[in-house]
Amino acid sequence: MSSVSPPISGDALAEPVRRVGPWWVAGIATANLALFVGYFAPLQVLLPEQIAVLAPEGKESALAWVTGAGALVAMLANPVAGALSDRTTGRWGRRHPWTLAGALGGGAAMVFLSFQTSVLGIAVGWCLAQAALNATQAALSAGVPDRVPVGQRGEVSGWIGVPQSVGVVLAVVLVTVVASTTRSGYLLVGAVVAVLVLPFVLTTRDPRLTERPPFDPGQLWVRSADFFWAWITRFLMMLGNAISTLYLLYFLTDEVGYERLFPGEKASDGLLVLILLYTGAVVLTTVAAGVVSDRLGRRRLLVTVSGLISAVPALMLAFWPQWPVVMAAAVVLGLGFGVYLSVDNALVTQVLPTASGRAKDLGVINVANSGPQVLGPVIAGPIVAGLGGYPVLYLTAGGLALLGAALVWKIRGVP
Repeated sequence: MSSVSPPISGDALAEPVRRVGPWWVAGIATANLALFVGYFAPLQVLLPEQIAVLAPEGKESALAWVTGAGALVAMLANPVAGALSDRTTGRWGRRHPWTLAGALGGGAAMVFLSFQTSVLGIAVGWCLAQAALNATQAALSAGVPDRVPVGQRGEVSGWIGVPQSVGVVLAVVLVTVVASTTRSGYLLVGAVVAVLVLPFVLTTRDPRLTERPPFDPGQLWVRSADFFWAWITRFLMMLGNAISTLYLLYFLTDEVGYERLFPGEKASDGLLVLILLYTGAVVLTTVAAGVVSDRLGRRRLLVTVSGLISAVPALMLAFWPQWPVVMAAAVVLGLGFGVYLSVDNALVTQVLPTASGRAKDLGVINVANSGPQVLGPVIAGPIVAGLGGYPVLYLTAGGLALLGAALVWKIRGVP
């Protein structure tokens, strides 16, 4: 007779009380690294470069259309995949199958993108990639409330936040330094996304359900005041980030004049410098802020602090678009966003309404990440094109960060 107790639904749905170990944290962090390489390599470099070649005269509009379409798919895919994950009863658990399938699908979508020669084909490929990667994200996001006790969630969210930022660096390095062409960049990213999820999926336990809970499509959105305000806060912060980063490559080219300042270099080289500075600052703050929030129990205060800090670089970029100022702004933004990454993720896990719908509810929260990618181009495109240009764009981004920092105090159930 086996000495291992059969998995039960209660095990999967129970509130975790045992701290997770370093191997589990390293595994989910590596899987998140794969996810964000898949997101950021196309968004920061590959899509802008590919579209600039195919539609040089209308590159801003074409990029906004492609990224907006992909974000719209993400808004639908994340909560739906999360709801399906919540009801998965297979022998491999309810999260790992979606983590792996999404990563493999995302890798395949990168291969598809590498062969596209029209803006429409790029849009289709990016939508496929977003659908697959968001399935992975829905499953990974649920891992924290599934397995991590409340008193450790700030720390673990901090470690998960590090690869979100390191993923930007790795993504840009892979497609600007390692890969020599746009096509090889897509192929390399696809391979990385598929491979890096394997350690977590193959070596960590994923408690399974033995009974499938009922599925009510009407519950894809949850009715909870604290959950609502957590969603609004996340949406505003991410919207500010989306409109300020969408045209960053073009900002360096057209406003800062990077290629004029540094003959022989490309604007993407400057983008890599900014990402390195930003990432270093994020790494300095994200884990520390998570640990502090665990010990103090003051999640809302630290979210407010992060919003105030994040508004500063928006002012710097709006009024002083010089290269040294832009570098300093990247550092300040990293410090603020590092605090936000760990503390807000921990806060959100404390306002989830039910254990049986964790992935679905976090999928709804993740709409606040992808939704701004849809609305961001709608706001940013007209501003850059004629409603004040980059100064108004970055002032708008700073205002959104401040509004999000204020509205977090509407959440009553979290200190």
